Amino acid sequence: MAKKSKKSKAKKSAAKKAEQLAQAVVPIEPMAPLRDLLRVPQGPVEMAALDARATPGYPGKGKEDAAAFTAALGPQLSDLQERLYADGRDDAAGAKRVLMVLQGMDTSGKGGVIRHAIGLVDPQGVHLKAFKAPTKEELSHHFLWRIKQELPGPGMIGIFDRSHYEDVLIGRVNELASARTITSRYDQINRFEAELVEQGITVIKCFLRISRDEQLARLNERLDNPEKHWKYNPGDVDSRARWDDYEEAYALALEKCNTDVAPWYVLPSDRKWYRNWAAAQLLLEHLEALDPQWPKADFDVEAERQRLNALG
Repeated sequence: MAKKSKKSKAKKSAAKKAEQLAQAVVPIEPMAPLRDLLRVPQGPVEMAALDARATPGYPGKGKEDAAAFTAALGPQLSDLQERLYADGRDDAAGAKRVLMVLQGMDTSGKGGVIRHAIGLVDPQGVHLKAFKAPTKEELSHHFLWRIKQELPGPGMIGIFDRSHYEDVLIGRVNELASARTITSRYDQINRFEAELVEQGITVIKCFLRISRDEQLARLNERLDNPEKHWKYNPGDVDSRARWDDYEEAYALALEKCNTDVAPWYVLPSDRKWYRNWAAAQLLLEHLEALDPQWPKADFDVEAERQRLNALG
């Protein structure tokens, strides 16, 4: 109990320090837009060239100031997200919305991104869906059916923890469908994502790149710490045994579904502090590009002011 108490106090102390630093840090833009730096080039993808420890665009010194730099993005993100949410309140057709797709090998940090980056905005404006193994009902439908049920509504930011890409990743590795069927899904995904963009959904697809050595360290950490046993899944070892197959499957998904309207971004994830900052910054850049505006009042402001003040 004493050990747990010390850890809890240390976490609270670190969080308080990060908050204090964030208040003193003026948000600094990356050396170049992350939308450019992290975008996966079109064409064949060489997985070995995707450095999991890289920190492209990071303007700080490193881990020591990362929490503050990430937290400092909060006010901007919060303002833009509130404007987006307000603008979509009437459920108007074509209203702006955002969908961030998080894909990556086990332990790459999808949950960490959700806590530390997406956690900077009002949860009321976020629709989070973690896709697990499909149910019998879901398997009875087209593979995109369950995805369509969870799309963000007008003014919302949707977060997919895994997504439709599982059907060309684990589906390919574990041969859950024929090679011909898997191949046909790439074009289906591209058409689907193009339709989303036409409907006013900004699609941000993030591949959380983790190295094999770092994954081993994180899995061992979960085994070493009883407080993290709940996060350990024996099935992760089975997936790790097929690392090369998953690398090939990811390379194909990144190559074949990397369109101009819905490109892939690679988030180096061996350094958790960079991954979290990059995810927040990438979301911020997309929201800034959307430039959501406060909706105009659909009532007579002065008349309402007089009516209100007349009541005393």
